Amino acid sequence: MIKKEIQESIKYLVNKGFDKPEVGIVLGTGLGKLANQIEDSIEAHYNHIPFFPLATVEFHRGKLIYGTLEGKKVVVMQGRFHRYEGYDLIDVTYPIRIIHELGIKKLFISNASGGITTGFKKGDMMLIEDHINLQGDSPLAFKNVSEFGSRFTDMSAPYDAEMREKLLNIAKKENITLKEGVYASVVGPQLETRAEYRMLKIIGADAVGMSTVPEVIVANHLSLPVIAISVITDECDPENLEAADINDIIATAEDTEPKMVTLFKELIKQL
Repeated sequence: MIKKEIQESIKYLVNKGFDKPEVGIVLGTGLGKLANQIEDSIEAHYNHIPFFPLATVEFHRGKLIYGTLEGKKVVVMQGRFHRYEGYDLIDVTYPIRIIHELGIKKLFISNASGGITTGFKKGDMMLIEDHINLQGDSPLAFKNVSEFGSRFTDMSAPYDAEMREKLLNIAKKENITLKEGVYASVVGPQLETRAEYRMLKIIGADAVGMSTVPEVIVANHLSLPVIAISVITDECDPENLEAADINDIIATAEDTEPKMVTLFKELIKQL
C-alpha cells in the first residue's frame, strides 16, 4: 500500500463533496436501508473511486454515501469487501483507511452472522465484545505498515468501551434486546460443517461470520474507536442443523434492521 493511492481516492471524494464526516458506518448483508435515511446525500460508486476494490457480491450495493444523519456528517459503506471475493485483507480494509483519512472520529460496523451460543435465535442482535480472527491473515501484514500506525497494534480491547456502554443503555431505554458476545471471523464463502460449529463453540465463539474483524483491526491500527453489532440470521446448533438459505438469511437481516438503525441513530445523537 502506498500513500499516493490513498491521496488519489481522497481527492476524488473531496471533489465529489465528501467534507469531513464525523462518523463512518459499514453496512452488512441485508442491512443497507440505513442509507435511505441520510439527508442531503452524495453518492460515490466504488467503481468510480480511484484504487477502490469492486464489490462482487450481488446483494452488496457497492457505494459510499455521504450526508447528514441525526445532525452529524456521516459516510456510509453500502457494501463491503471479503476475502472470499478473492481480495487480500489489505484491499478488504482499504475503504476504512479512506474514510478515516476523510476525517471520521468513530466507526460503526454491522454484519449478519450465525448464532452458535445456545439461546441465540434468528433475529437477535449481538453487540460484539471481542473477536477471534480465523481468516488466516492480517490487514497489517505489509512492508510499510509502520507509515500508517504501529505494526504491533494492541488488541487487548478492540471495541470501544464507552460506545458499547452507551449502546447497551440505549437498547434498554428503547426496549430492544441487545445481547453481548464473541464473534469469530472465517474466510467463507461456504458455511460451516457440524464439526466446525462444535469447534467454534469450544474456542469461545458466540457467533460466526465472514467479515468485520479485518476492519476492526485496521480501526485499532488507526486509533479509531469502533463498535460492531451482529444480526443473528441463522441458528447453528450442530445437533439440530438445518440447511442454510441465503435468501432467508437476507430476509432475517432486513426484518431486524430497523432495531439496529434505531441503536445507531440514537448513538450518533449522543456523540
